Amino acid sequence: MVEKQQKKREFLDVLVALRQIIRATDLHSKYVMKVCGLTVPQLVVLLAIEELGAVTVRQISHHVSLSQATVTTILNRLETRDFIKRTRNATDKRVVNSCLTDKGREILVDTPPLMDGHFMRRYQMLDVAKRGEILETLQHVAHLMASDDVDTCPSVSDDELDPILSSFPIHLESSQDR
Repeated sequence: MVEKQQKKREFLDVLVALRQIIRATDLHSKYVMKVCGLTVPQLVVLLAIEELGAVTVRQISHHVSLSQATVTTILNRLETRDFIKRTRNATDKRVVNSCLTDKGREILVDTPPLMDGHFMRRYQMLDVAKRGEILETLQHVAHLMASDDVDTCPSVSDDELDPILSSFPIHLESSQDR
């Protein structure tokens, strides 16, 4: 019984820590949107194009860990606002590359940091080994949470979920409660 309570507490602590990270990220994302009019995923895609040069949807998708469908939607919005330009590859007309326009390069110069400044300062104060440890842990957590298809939930039966969910002393909000 004690072991079960410890596991329950541990999972709750993990959930609370993840929620704190998500909340801080969401708050800063709203700030970034307010300042420059672009979402963080849109800026991440622009930064990927800046880094990679003329690039395909597939390459961007792989680089930023977003689905190709999501990247395509983001590119459509960025193209409409003249931040990127899409052109067909000269040697293979089936391939479409995206590249930054002058306006896209300008917005990246004027964009606030994608992460909260307070966090970035405190993180930079840590020694290199501790930062590496934190990054490795976050990447491991992301890997543990990842599924092969980010657009679907894992296939778990109600019988498998019930003992897990009933062990938590909290009620998860539905999207209507928010």
